[in-house]
Amino acid sequence: MSDKPTHALPSYLDAEHLGPWGIYLQQVDRVTPYLGPLARWVETLKRPKRALIVDVPIELDNGSIAHFEGYRVQHNTSRGPGKGGVRFHQDVTLSEVMALAAWMSVKNAAVNLPYGGAKGGIRVDPRVLSQSELERMTRRYTSEIGVIIGPSKDIPAPDVNTNAQTMAWMMDTYSMNEGATATGVVTGKPIALGGSLGRVEATGRGVFVTACEAARDRNVDVSTARVIVQGFGNVGGTAARLFHETGAKVIAVQDHTGTVYNPAGLDVHKLLSHVSQKGGVGGFSAGEVLDNAQFWELETEFLIPAALEGQINEANAGKVRAKIVVEGANGPTTPIADDILRENGVYVVPDVLANAGGVTVSYFEWVQDFSSFFWSEEEINNRLERLMREAYAAVSQMAKEHNVTLRTAAFIVACTRILQARQVRGLYP
Repeated sequence: MSDKPTHALPSYLDAEHLGPWGIYLQQVDRVTPYLGPLARWVETLKRPKRALIVDVPIELDNGSIAHFEGYRVQHNTSRGPGKGGVRFHQDVTLSEVMALAAWMSVKNAAVNLPYGGAKGGIRVDPRVLSQSELERMTRRYTSEIGVIIGPSKDIPAPDVNTNAQTMAWMMDTYSMNEGATATGVVTGKPIALGGSLGRVEATGRGVFVTACEAARDRNVDVSTARVIVQGFGNVGGTAARLFHETGAKVIAVQDHTGTVYNPAGLDVHKLLSHVSQKGGVGGFSAGEVLDNAQFWELETEFLIPAALEGQINEANAGKVRAKIVVEGANGPTTPIADDILRENGVYVVPDVLANAGGVTVSYFEWVQDFSSFFWSEEEINNRLERLMREAYAAVSQMAKEHNVTLRTAAFIVACTRILQARQVRGLYP
């Protein structure tokens, strides 16, 4: 017999193949003993409030009809409207979107934003679609989920393989259906449509700020530190640039095209330019090619996983020689890997704290849209850094009080806030 906790699972999930939702449930189990009287409400966290599955039919450029599977999940809205990205990826599943929505609930509460958690996605490889096909798919998807989104209900944002243009199409479609321009229905929009300065770099900047706070806790000098980064898109690239500009040496970068390594430090600005031209780090001449598996074994002060979930797992966690892991991606470390890293003395700044910079500036964008008054980039970056430092301090203090990891501490802080809201609101009817 297994001694693992059993959960009352919804009928649409397979208990043997829970996917990312299973990881999230394990994290909730770990935090439950620290919730005190609020634990009576903990089942609230183990069920999404609402999960919508939609068919997204479009006419392709060749005249044929294609159907795509779309999702929008609202995990919890006790503290405010749902907030979370939309990803276009061929491996998107309901389990993944549910877990990402739940992590958004935790993330928003951990940094004390007035939001619940939500997430969306379409099961599609966007690389096989033309720009006009992507537009038609985005608009149809927005129309299908339009019944549950809105500026005061659920506010989508960019995620994997979506961007400001995607958000512009979503905003325009929602506005046309409503008969009035609704800039606040999505965030991460172009500046011309009510987007916020600083939004593009916000997640990577938040990763860097929390890395600096962790470095202070662990007596690491950032200006002389070594850094390795997995994923060199918006998040990993921005974080790497900020480390580089502080004097740190980014010695290795890995993405889907391979791993480049230079023990003396890569020229991050040249590498960013190379990636924008070639689509990946592969072929960068100012660094040597490293086997992908060797990347995890490099001795370094900072490891920044900023790609997809499950990258640090049971197979490679024991080989990690970083002092501090700062999670730029969502769910990059499995629970078993988490335990291995802790046993080996690796300090992990969890995703729900480290990569919350994006949703924080999304919050600023939403506030600016409602007031039709926009802030300078300097104001935005200063507010972002202050909020991230305050959130890190609260989580770090909780970790010390209970002698737990930062991840468990972040869940204690966040789940307490969510369940306090649930309790005082009560059940209606």
